[in-house]
Amino acid sequence: MRAELLEVEAQVKKLIEDLKSSSIDVQRNATSEIRLLAKHNMDNRIIIANCGAISLFVDLLRSTDSIVQENAVTALLNLSINDNNKAAIANANAIEPLIHVLETGSPEAKENSAATLFSLSWMDENKIKIGRSGAIKPLVDLLGNGTPRGKKDAATALFNLSINHENKARIVQAGAVKYLVELMDPAFGMVDKAVAVLSNLATIHEGRTAIGQEGGIPVLVEVVELGSGRGKENAAAALLQLCTNSNRFCNMVLQEGAVPPLVALSQSGTPRAREKAQQLLGYFRNQRHGNAGRG
Repeated sequence: MRAELLEVEAQVKKLIEDLKSSSIDVQRNATSEIRLLAKHNMDNRIIIANCGAISLFVDLLRSTDSIVQENAVTALLNLSINDNNKAAIANANAIEPLIHVLETGSPEAKENSAATLFSLSWMDENKIKIGRSGAIKPLVDLLGNGTPRGKKDAATALFNLSINHENKARIVQAGAVKYLVELMDPAFGMVDKAVAVLSNLATIHEGRTAIGQEGGIPVLVEVVELGSGRGKENAAAALLQLCTNSNRFCNMVLQEGAVPPLVALSQSGTPRAREKAQQLLGYFRNQRHGNAGRG
């Protein structure tokens, strides 16, 4: 091991003893230092994990001191950048304490808890674990009521979770669609994130119903017209789900003037966007000629 890494290891071992201290000031200082060591350096993240810090930080997520709690969750977020650490954090039973932070922490602690859940949710087994542990409701609350940063962190976590089929209904039932439709306002700078989640939720019946009820159709049509390349692609995919599963939604989409922007998209979008737009236009043509198959 290189000399500077041995030095870091010695420093981390001392700080880990401080994490076990009964003094809040000592804990604050130690969590802050390890948080910074984990911030920029991949080697440090491995050393900190190998020294046994992860389970101690998981315990400190339940600290009654908000600074210790915030430092602990931020340290775990920084450590989770390393893929081996993602598994180690989940295996240290971090998910429920992270949800505790999501429900009770300072604004920054909530943001970093959502971002850590997002990081852990890259692993498929964690998507299921996180969904079954009750994380979705507090993530949806953060999506609706958090700081701008908190809303973004919640949306990215919900996007990853919504890839797993059983989480889709949970996300809809927690009331996410209303907030996602609100966040399609370009002023929030989150259109792409919101439309990506809606596109996943549009693959289930409850998701489509909620999108229709919450006024999602006009904003999806607007994104097809004015969104980014990725936004247009996801909006077209959501509209395809809505139209092929409901005549009423199909008529609403047509009334919103979707055909001209879909024609433009079918000629100039990303390959997936062009394909979705062409499928949708073909479906409209079949409907008009009265020989539509069941979607």
